[in-house]
Amino acid sequence: MRTPIIVGNWKLNKTIREAVSLVDSLQPLVADVTDVEIVVAPVFTGLTAVAKALAGGNIRLGAQDVFWEDSGAFTGEVSPGMLKDVGCDYVIIGHSERRQYFSETNETVNRKAKAAHAHGLIPIICVGESLEERERGKTGAVVTDHVLNGIDGLTADQIVSTVIAYEPVWAIGTGHNATPNQAQEVHALIRSFLSEIYSANVASQVRIQYGGSVKPDNAAALIAQSDVDGALVGTASWEAESFAQIVKAANEAFLN
Repeated sequence: MRTPIIVGNWKLNKTIREAVSLVDSLQPLVADVTDVEIVVAPVFTGLTAVAKALAGGNIRLGAQDVFWEDSGAFTGEVSPGMLKDVGCDYVIIGHSERRQYFSETNETVNRKAKAAHAHGLIPIICVGESLEERERGKTGAVVTDHVLNGIDGLTADQIVSTVIAYEPVWAIGTGHNATPNQAQEVHALIRSFLSEIYSANVASQVRIQYGGSVKPDNAAALIAQSDVDGALVGTASWEAESFAQIVKAANEAFLN
């Protein structure tokens, strides 16, 4: 069975002191959770302090972005080796906000994913359609395009250790999440597409998580779907109690 993964994307929030305070509050709330992989993704400035605060616990560290080069004249960028050095296991790549505001493309997502794997980081590749694209019946085409070009050239071993996050853009930060059936439909489409590219066996091992206004009151129903393997959580991960409730909902769904 695929182990559910719950990732807290803190976006542009939390000073170093606030970040450490959050994980200090979160850790005892989820210390007994053993069947869910828990990840938090602070801003770059908080990574070192959060890594130290998480040492010895069951919460893993992720970053919100990465560059594809190891070093060089790339002002403002952070390399995959630097993220590993600070203690990261995961990195979010291609989030819709990166695509919308910072010109992220399928090509750059692909380059970042390959660089992440080269340094032992697990990429969380985000895919998803806008409201206009959904209303025009383009969901399948957009998601397939994001997946196909984002994972281009990844080996079977690499894709098995990659996480794909389906995040419908129309549901991010809007309070409107996809219904469990809508999420399951797209997740099943992604898994079917992976089967065609690799094999049914490989596709069955890939974790596909849902992102978009995930909250304690809707997490269980979403994660209970057969092809939904967790959640990429925004706002609800900024408070320890609400994030812990989502983690526990995922744990219950997995055990049931």
